[in-house]
Amino acid sequence: MINDYIRELLEENKKQNLISRQATEEEIREHVEDSEYLRNVIDLKGLRILDIGSGQGFPAIPLAISEPGSNFVLVESDLKKSMFLKDLVLKLGLKNAEVIRARIEELGKNSDFRGCFDMVTCRAVAELPVILEWGIPVLRVNGLLAAWKGIRAGEEIEKSQRALEILGGEVIQVADYEIGGKKRFIVVVKKVKESPPQYPRRGGLAKKRPL
Repeated sequence: MINDYIRELLEENKKQNLISRQATEEEIREHVEDSEYLRNVIDLKGLRILDIGSGQGFPAIPLAISEPGSNFVLVESDLKKSMFLKDLVLKLGLKNAEVIRARIEELGKNSDFRGCFDMVTCRAVAELPVILEWGIPVLRVNGLLAAWKGIRAGEEIEKSQRALEILGGEVIQVADYEIGGKKRFIVVVKKVKESPPQYPRRGGLAKKRPL
């Protein structure tokens, strides 16, 4: 299934710039490996997981393939990308993955999503304070948020202290590893209390004015 996914991604990448026009199969396999590394950090079995800004399918598609007993909701606001993901889920026959075209700020206010997930994942979408405002409200208390980060991970954690305090989060682990010779980090945040009802803010305010 991973090979089928990579083939579909390479083909779609010719039509829309999902990764980069020059992306090779080897580079895509590194993205897959990076996505799957979360399984070395956290036991995902049986979890209900929401992925923010799924785009080209990382990390949710590789994780859904490798963890058939877990359920994944892929949130993507871009029309073309969400259509690609929906088609991909059908082609791969992934029964444990659902694609929703929506803004995460809207879902965070929706009672069908708010406080309902065991885990939130987010890779290469925004800086950590922004991810926290989007992701913590949809977690249940004691749920976990996993954010993939590069060499500025420590700096982003420092900038996130106010957001963590306001939203009820706590950094419990920072996993460091290498993929393709590049240093990578997964920042794991635990939701320790309910988030105030005014978060996430609407209208892109999380990005415009980060906590």
